[in-house]
Amino acid sequence: MKVSVVICTYAMERYDVFSECVDSVLEQTYDPLEVVIVVDGNEPVFERVTDEYGDCESVVLHCNDENQGISYSRTRGAEIATGDVVAFIDDDGVAEDDWIAQLARVYDETDAIAVGGHVKPDWVTKKPDFFPAEFYWLVGCDERGFGEHMEELRNTYGSNISYQRDVFLNVGGYDENTGRKGDRHIQAHEAPVCIRIANKYGKGVIYNKQAVVHHKLFDYRGDFRWLVGRSFWQGYSKRIMDLLLPEASSDKNEYLGQLMLEFVPRRLLGLARAPSSAKAKQLVTIFVFTAAVGFGYLYGLIQSDDSLVGAESTLT
Repeated sequence: MKVSVVICTYAMERYDVFSECVDSVLEQTYDPLEVVIVVDGNEPVFERVTDEYGDCESVVLHCNDENQGISYSRTRGAEIATGDVVAFIDDDGVAEDDWIAQLARVYDETDAIAVGGHVKPDWVTKKPDFFPAEFYWLVGCDERGFGEHMEELRNTYGSNISYQRDVFLNVGGYDENTGRKGDRHIQAHEAPVCIRIANKYGKGVIYNKQAVVHHKLFDYRGDFRWLVGRSFWQGYSKRIMDLLLPEASSDKNEYLGQLMLEFVPRRLLGLARAPSSAKAKQLVTIFVFTAAVGFGYLYGLIQSDDSLVGAESTLT
């Protein structure tokens, strides 16, 4: 079974991080492996990528004519790929050397059509003492309570997910109106395509915790104000997802219940038994982030359905 790994990049200032990602994929123990690099409309970056990786036999290069966003780029990469399975990793992720072998093992041993793995936080600087493990989903890493090993989930995160290539393309790939592109705030990315896969094929994503990608978290991802803003736009995105893909609501609603009924009481008990400033800060942060998500959702709610759909186009 041939696996194609799609890596998308854009900014020259992230090139060193991107190259570390590419090198980690080229060093995988699995074979046969193809690496598809998509540069999103930045010619100087593409020229540098060509200089450094153009002679690698297993690497395929592509540059978009203009900046199209992460969702378009990933789908374009899957179209270019020739593997039976297409896997995705963010350009600031670093894969462990058996990452693809672990993903492929699940396809070999089961009837899976999509497999994801564990996205582990890698703080480039010291982790902020206020940051709660329950909110790692804000920065694209697996949060506390995310899922059990080999459990079937709706989706895993974008830095560690794979699909049977024909299945992924049969449902249209990633929606171009989701994911990062300029100042657009819609942050739903994997959910829409995984919901379409589930609707068409009746299966979710198998979560293999032994398939590990380390996701670099830079200074700004530990900035409290940035995280509050991120929480707000996550809430806004959730409103749009609820409007256009009602099936997307259940997972986060269930997690909110687990957060308030299980994790918060456990933290309160821990704080009472062994008080510390870090524990207190994290507990307060949970309520602040949750409130920001709620305000973002309300911001979307007070706008008309037509204006929301018109602003973000369709996600289906």
